[in-house]
Amino acid sequence: MKAECLCGAVKLTAPDVSEVGACHCGMCRRWGGGPFLALHCGTEVKFEGQQKIKAYPSSEWAERAFCAECGTHLYYRLKATGEYFVPAGLFAEIPNATLRSQIFIDKKPDYYRFADETENLTEAEVFAKYAPQ
Repeated sequence: MKAECLCGAVKLTAPDVSEVGACHCGMCRRWGGGPFLALHCGTEVKFEGQQKIKAYPSSEWAERAFCAECGTHLYYRLKATGEYFVPAGLFAEIPNATLRSQIFIDKKPDYYRFADETENLTEAEVFAKYAPQ
């Protein structure tokens, strides 16, 4: 699948993925002004225009990156595994896309909600399932 930032300075290629996840944590909402809707693209993401990518170490376990030219959010990447979570909006098309999961559901504010039935994990459940031991 092909994606690019708003100005086209950064392009990426990712494996075919159709499951969209939403993160409602405060950091994601502050980063993008709402929930982070992303595709879990694994480690096989390729970039063009890497000189325009600016990464920010947002926590001990992850970094977030954006295009230094237009500011488009490019990815959330887990440092330990190198797995990329890419904003769904970067892709012109996502064949058969479905909203499958929501994390930090207990941090979601009351002013929005999704109608789709999804797997929902609280903050405690996310850390229990994914935090390095």
